[in-house]
Amino acid sequence: MEIRKGVLLSLLALGAPTWAQTCQPSAVTPYLNINGTTSWVVKSSASLNTGSKVVLGPQPFNGTWSWSGCGASGSSREQTLKLTATCTATATFTNSCGAKTVQPYTFTVWPAPEANAGRYIMVDQFGYLPNRKKVAVLRFPIVGYDRNEWYWPGNTIQVVNAANGSVVFTGPVAEWQGGNTDSSSGDRTWSLDFSSVTTPGTYEIVDVDRNLRSARFEIGDNVYRNVLIQAVRMFYYQRLGQAKSVANAGANWADGASNLGAGQDPQARRFLDKNNASTARDLRGGWADAGDFNKYTSWEAGYAQELMDAYVQNPAVFTDDFNIPESYNGIPDILDEAKWGLDYLKRLQNSDGSVLSIVGVGGASPPSADTGPSYYGDVNTSATLAVAAAFAEGAKVLGSLNNAALNTYAADLLQRAKNAYNWAVANPNVIFRNNEGATAGLGVGQQETDDAGRQSLRLAAAIKLFAATGDATYRAYVDAHYMESRMFTYWDVSGFSAGDARTMLYYAALPGATQSVATDIRTRFLDLMGRPDYDNWGAIDAQRDPYRAQIGSYTWSSNSVKANAGTLYTEESYYGISRHTPDQDANAAADYLHYLHGVNPFGKVYLTNMYSFGAENSVNQIWHTWFFDGTAWDNAKTSTYGPAPGYLVGGPAYNVWDWDGGCPSVSSKCGSTRPTPPYGQPPQKSYLDFNDGWPLNSWSIAEPSNGYQVAYIRLLARFVK
Repeated sequence: MEIRKGVLLSLLALGAPTWAQTCQPSAVTPYLNINGTTSWVVKSSASLNTGSKVVLGPQPFNGTWSWSGCGASGSSREQTLKLTATCTATATFTNSCGAKTVQPYTFTVWPAPEANAGRYIMVDQFGYLPNRKKVAVLRFPIVGYDRNEWYWPGNTIQVVNAANGSVVFTGPVAEWQGGNTDSSSGDRTWSLDFSSVTTPGTYEIVDVDRNLRSARFEIGDNVYRNVLIQAVRMFYYQRLGQAKSVANAGANWADGASNLGAGQDPQARRFLDKNNASTARDLRGGWADAGDFNKYTSWEAGYAQELMDAYVQNPAVFTDDFNIPESYNGIPDILDEAKWGLDYLKRLQNSDGSVLSIVGVGGASPPSADTGPSYYGDVNTSATLAVAAAFAEGAKVLGSLNNAALNTYAADLLQRAKNAYNWAVANPNVIFRNNEGATAGLGVGQQETDDAGRQSLRLAAAIKLFAATGDATYRAYVDAHYMESRMFTYWDVSGFSAGDARTMLYYAALPGATQSVATDIRTRFLDLMGRPDYDNWGAIDAQRDPYRAQIGSYTWSSNSVKANAGTLYTEESYYGISRHTPDQDANAAADYLHYLHGVNPFGKVYLTNMYSFGAENSVNQIWHTWFFDGTAWDNAKTSTYGPAPGYLVGGPAYNVWDWDGGCPSVSSKCGSTRPTPPYGQPPQKSYLDFNDGWPLNSWSIAEPSNGYQVAYIRLLARFVK
């Protein structure tokens, strides 16, 4: 009987069609994209906060798909899931011959944080690198809106593995300054150094006696990579004249190209001659500057340079897969972004080399809804010098990529840079002030500068042109005027003047720089960084800030000042001139990053809508034309979409915010009293996560800016692989 069965089976096999004998399952590659706004990665598992979104896009593209688990269903290859519990999504791929391949995606979903998690125990909510210093700050609020709350550390403070509950570290806390209350925060604090914990994983700090926890955080060798991608992509969302597709922007922030209609950017007219059609210029492109959508030339030129600087210092970090329209073109995406800005600046330049000062744009929510006209301001010396520097740097950086098309582009930029510089030298005092007098209504911020500002811009342009050309004429100008920089005239090296200091250090490191001048620059920089009465190494040595990120004052854009201050330590290390060890430099800089990521009195990640990327308490609202109060993009927690992820908000501003002078009677929107915070608070608590317009006027603390963003990108990139 068994022999007969074997013969029959053999005959059946011999008679089977060829496809049935050769059909084999196909290999499946499991791609996923966190939030639909980051790069696609080959990965089949992830740990995420509850409510996080993930897009699954396994390959190949042909064949058919079916899904189950985690809310996945249907036959679409791409699945967008909102995860609320640990689960496994299973994709089944059927190829053209009928063979099936099963690909699971496994997600660990962390539950919503407890009510007081992260309120008294502050950590970097994205995490820490294994071999870097790790310090949590514990706080007892004494002064400010939260002064009636009580916290005193218990006897047992632990670092706990969030996945399995195991205790990996128990340590004592150190009291800050003998129990004094910090005047900048109004808090009495303690610190917990858990640097010895280096094993990758997800952790929490737990006060066992008080039953309180920190936010969760990761330890891993590249914990900030997705954060950096979001931070750089902010510029993509800020682009004007750029369609934002679902594939690139994510479904929540997809929008048509803005400001390309009749009378808009492609037909912008001169503001001082609005009715003259012959003044129309094609000024499409560029970036909305901040919460307002105007395009200020000097600042746009600065943003392009800072993006290129970040690349030059960290070329391996900036890959070609940040999910912008230019991704996978062989050029690092951060340079594609810089080129978007350079393309726009080229449109502003006249044949004589001069450059227009500003383009005024109305803005709307979403941006494609804007139908208002665009107007430009006249040329001025300051914009022309700023653009000369940007073009010179673009020529050097883009020309170094061994790309034939970019070589031609770079050569054009270099000639444009020379033309702009020459025009500015011949016309050193051409002034154009926007939004005052006859120009009232053109832009919001004042882009014009003073004599010292123009001198600083010329010095920077000469440095960038010397770097690009090696022409001794530019070096001679630098050597004759370097002592007019802020380091020398004001004895200033701080987060408020970091851009000036970075440019001078760049010159000092150039081949061919005059060595006596280079030595002068480096010596002055290091002397000022090391002064005990300054806010740099002296503040670290004295432990002046319990939150470990000292700045001199909390003014408008304090978060940008923090980021810039952090870069000063990375510059020491990058140029190899530090009087400290590489670990000391890195730890000092990282503390400013940790402040922005949650080691602050609010336990707030000062970036928008980062819940899908590890934050438990990130910024929900910003003052921004697109993400304005009452729109579908208003609030990351309560509105339909929330703001796009990764925008750095301005942050605490001491004695800067106030409601309209007519409040409370001028409008019911005032309420009966000023909100506290931000009003009447210690400097570090002078912030509120809100985005109200008039009469509560949130912009002094709640507005983002491309300038804040590039400072943060420069700092963050130093800690990313």
